[in-house]
Amino acid sequence: MKLLHPVLLALALCAGAGSCAAAKPAASKARTAHAKKTAPHPGPAAARHGVKARAHAKATKAAARHAYHHVEPKVDYEGQQVDFTQWSAVTAFADEVALRHGFVRTELEALFAQVHYVDSAVQLVKPAPPGKPKNWQAYRELTIEPVRVGAGVKFWNENAATLARAEAEYGVPAEIVAGIIGVETVYGRNTGRFRVLDVLTTLAFAYPDTPNRAERMAFFRDELENTLVLARQNHVDPLTMLGSFAGAVGMPQFMPGSVLAYGVDYDHDGVIDLRNSAADAIGSVANFLVQHGWQRQETGPLVYPAHVSPSRAWERFLNQGLSARFTARALNDAGVVTDAAPAPDLLFGLVDLQNGADPTDYWLANDNFFAITQYNRSYFYAMAVIELGHAVKVARAEAPAA
Repeated sequence: MKLLHPVLLALALCAGAGSCAAAKPAASKARTAHAKKTAPHPGPAAARHGVKARAHAKATKAAARHAYHHVEPKVDYEGQQVDFTQWSAVTAFADEVALRHGFVRTELEALFAQVHYVDSAVQLVKPAPPGKPKNWQAYRELTIEPVRVGAGVKFWNENAATLARAEAEYGVPAEIVAGIIGVETVYGRNTGRFRVLDVLTTLAFAYPDTPNRAERMAFFRDELENTLVLARQNHVDPLTMLGSFAGAVGMPQFMPGSVLAYGVDYDHDGVIDLRNSAADAIGSVANFLVQHGWQRQETGPLVYPAHVSPSRAWERFLNQGLSARFTARALNDAGVVTDAAPAPDLLFGLVDLQNGADPTDYWLANDNFFAITQYNRSYFYAMAVIELGHAVKVARAEAPAA
């Protein structure tokens, strides 16, 4: 079995276990409608030309999707054919989904008869063995590296106008959106080659024996249901949908529920396609961050490097949730000092990035940093997004003009 890079495996698993578990109704349709209402009205000739151009683009992309979704998918695992239709929990699930969403019950049964059990997914979601210390610098070296930075420059150059549009509309800087897509999939190079229906069915009904087994099985059952709804909405065979071993899909590795809740048809072709449309991926990432607390008015740094005093009075500010809750003044009074001078009443959280046996790095982080942690509940992840996005921005500025 060919496995993904260990860092990408960890990121995909954390994404599956983190923010995407709490899908909420999104405002993407309202945003699209608002954009259409407020756009300048073209003249008759221009309007006719625009309609024809959009129709041609839509037909071309639809044909591409049709071709893509009707080839035999290539997968990175040997799944075991089991008869899930004989599992009472699966049949009960199919009954409920058919009733809630109007699926034909016999069609669901025929679908589950083709699903494979994926033991590799079960093994990969098991908790890591205890005892290995966290190491931010090692993580950083694997994530902020020349291949990924170079791919980021290329992605940004090819999608500069879309990134700029998303920044203007959502208030999320282009480098943050680019950073997320780069950390998740190296700009679409590693989107996953597991059949989503296989891994979600496996994890929904055969999750390993862990303390949170019931909670995780419920999460994956929800995502399995979301996959069926999403496939019907996009007119694709659910067996052709590919993603990570945890069921995350596309360039930004959204769980299916997050595609439904936060996905944006940012190229206005009538379909949210996070695997093939960079525009949809960009708009959806920006929308996700805004829906999870990104503050447009926070234009300063997301993090400030900090030094801590030997008194250790500051320790009470650690592990206080994924939000900025404490004033810079209160942190300073407890012995947290920065080289910069943020306004004393601004709110921050104290972030510790452990480095194995080496000293821990400390940072003051604002609400926009914590919005990134809603995408993946990891300080390492959020910092990697920030640093990768900055590295791509600098490399792009330094690259010779084409």
